[in-house]
Amino acid sequence: MGPREVTRIPKLDPTPWSRYANGSESRLAVLLTDTSGAWLALSHGLKSVGVPFLITTDYQQAMKHSVVLVYPTVSGNLLSAEALKALAAVPHQGATLIGFNVLGGGLNEVFGFGEALPSSQHYEIQFSRTHPLTSSFIDLRESVIPIGNHQGPGVTGSYSYSDPRSEPLAVYEDGAAAIIHKSYGTGQAYAFGLDLGFLLQTGYSNREEGIARSYVNDYEPTLDVLLRLVEGIYRDGQRNAVTLATVPGNKSLAVMITHDVDYTQSVLNSRSYADFEQSNGVRATYFIQTKYIRDFNDAVFFNEQGVALLQELAGRNIEVASHSVSHSRVFHRFPMGDGNEQYPSYRPQVVDTVTTRDGSILGELRVSKFLLENLLGQRDVLSFRPGHLSNPYGLPEALVATGFRFSSSVTANNSLTHLPFQLNYGRTQLAETEIFEFPVTIEDEALPPLGERLPQAIDLARKLSRYGGCYVVLIHPNTLGHKLGFERGFVKAVRDFSWFGTLSEFGQWWSGRNKVGVDVVGGADHWTIHLEIPEPVVGLTLKVPGNFQFEASRPADVVVTQKQERVLLHKAKGNVDLIFKAKSRRDSNNE
Repeated sequence: MGPREVTRIPKLDPTPWSRYANGSESRLAVLLTDTSGAWLALSHGLKSVGVPFLITTDYQQAMKHSVVLVYPTVSGNLLSAEALKALAAVPHQGATLIGFNVLGGGLNEVFGFGEALPSSQHYEIQFSRTHPLTSSFIDLRESVIPIGNHQGPGVTGSYSYSDPRSEPLAVYEDGAAAIIHKSYGTGQAYAFGLDLGFLLQTGYSNREEGIARSYVNDYEPTLDVLLRLVEGIYRDGQRNAVTLATVPGNKSLAVMITHDVDYTQSVLNSRSYADFEQSNGVRATYFIQTKYIRDFNDAVFFNEQGVALLQELAGRNIEVASHSVSHSRVFHRFPMGDGNEQYPSYRPQVVDTVTTRDGSILGELRVSKFLLENLLGQRDVLSFRPGHLSNPYGLPEALVATGFRFSSSVTANNSLTHLPFQLNYGRTQLAETEIFEFPVTIEDEALPPLGERLPQAIDLARKLSRYGGCYVVLIHPNTLGHKLGFERGFVKAVRDFSWFGTLSEFGQWWSGRNKVGVDVVGGADHWTIHLEIPEPVVGLTLKVPGNFQFEASRPADVVVTQKQERVLLHKAKGNVDLIFKAKSRRDSNNE
């Protein structure tokens, strides 16, 4: 039976910062002052929000850029006197300086504050309603964001800035300045009193530990707000900045309808959901449990009859994905396994809600993938979701080893973000993997029943559409009625502004987008956006300055559509140059 090949977990190979060292001076320069910091999570965050950047440890190279971000600390212990002097000159020369944890080096006055005061008690940030960079955070959950557990010790390593020279962009819950800004006319200086990379790593690694205000089914944009702020600073400081949009085809929201098929009746009911989706041109992802053992959870349904029904379902132009073998609540406690697990000898036994015997992480992944691919005729099963979102820390490298590419194993709220993100080996900060996480936005197990939560779900979709969020819907097809009614109503309400697709469709698009390099060269009347697109990407969308008017592309067969500040590439791969005429301010205003 199978699978017959042995699975081996890849060795941990730390990601060097030099992997992100390439690019032109149009990019955001990240001056890395301590290589032991959470720079990798910061890199993944910047990629998620679409800001082109490069990392350097050379302050002279960083000084060539219009926007310089110093991370993780500004200190005389980490920077030479020459480097500090050069950084102090950045805003005076009309450029933008962003400092994280500005603790020393004599730059207090450059950033406009008295002292940096350490605290381990801060747990919340409130943004200014009047500053142009934060005035767009109009929702209460955007204007006030959690950064620590208010019932615990707060966030370790935060700083406040005393005696700010101007109104802070953000303050902590006690009114102390958290993010400050000092203007030098065309030059700007910003100081952040929190470690954004560490906070990103906290969310991305599912270690939020009570920061989130709710578990699921709600708006929790902590990381998105901070990344949008950095994007805004970059676009404000970099003349002719170009960033990558987060949704294919110039749409406002990426929606993935997903179903967890982990119950006998769900196999039968799935056909009704698939009928609706097929009739509306919506491809959905079905996470199917390969249940061939009777245990505490349920009877066997991955048997001859069940497989016949699932084969019919798989022929409906859906994505077949893995939902494990055992669907254990304690999957997060499973050992890794030896990589020799096979069907039918692999027999995990769910005893009760807290005990499962003879299970392993690799067994759940490799055996379920083997059965789905061979019995349902699927060539490549690429997506995985564990039962009950039980998520072991070794899952990313196990997914790599077993040939998966995409995960939907956490909630957006617990991740503190409504954008996809790249996973690290062991969910630590040392090494990245090629696995991407697409967190669950709405699920159907909380009360009130899903069918009664449609207005709230639509409202959340509109909030996320303001900045191109990702919306993963999880529906168990164990019943029809209100759940199918919810799906019908939701699709109808959001389809005009949303992109719909399967998890692997969006995952492959996101993976391709993640590799795109963006550089801008030129001046005066014309600018060229140079794109490096290693993998084919359909519907790549750029956000360009308002005075950019598209003129031509190289190669000429790249189809490009411009709608104001959005530029859509219908399909592209390789090196692509987009040439724009820079319109005058008067011409832009007359349109």
